[in-house]
Amino acid sequence: MKSLYIAGPLFNESERSFNLRIKNLMSKYFDVYLPQEDGGLMTAMINEGCSLQFASRYVFNQDIEAINNADCLLIILDGRTIDEGAAFELGYSYANGKTCVAYQSDSRRLLPCGNNPMISNAVSEIFSNEEELIKWAKSFLGIEENRIYHADI
Repeated sequence: MKSLYIAGPLFNESERSFNLRIKNLMSKYFDVYLPQEDGGLMTAMINEGCSLQFASRYVFNQDIEAINNADCLLIILDGRTIDEGAAFELGYSYANGKTCVAYQSDSRRLLPCGNNPMISNAVSEIFSNEEELIKWAKSFLGIEENRIYHADI
């Protein structure tokens, strides 16, 4: 099964819930790595007694390893501006030849002309709804839609 890394903001319950929704949607098609679940949350690690330095390095290493093992990256662009960590993950993935796509259902943009060109040019497609994202996943994986099987008579 191909693997998908989801990059996006994860600093409040709303962001984490949205990311989980996308993970559940994409898990039908990919082995999904979601940093907030699979790599750990720094705040939770610090609250459990880890040092800031240890938590920071641990999360960084886990996420880099997951990106290296991923076939593609989906970046969540919703919000007024892109999350800094997600921007790094996108750049790292792009530089390493990964297929990079984006999900952006939010019409807010920091620039009047749209997304920062360093973001928009690093992704091959930007999807504005879940149906478009599912259609891409099926296409990326070579799953034919509307396939009709006829029994031999």
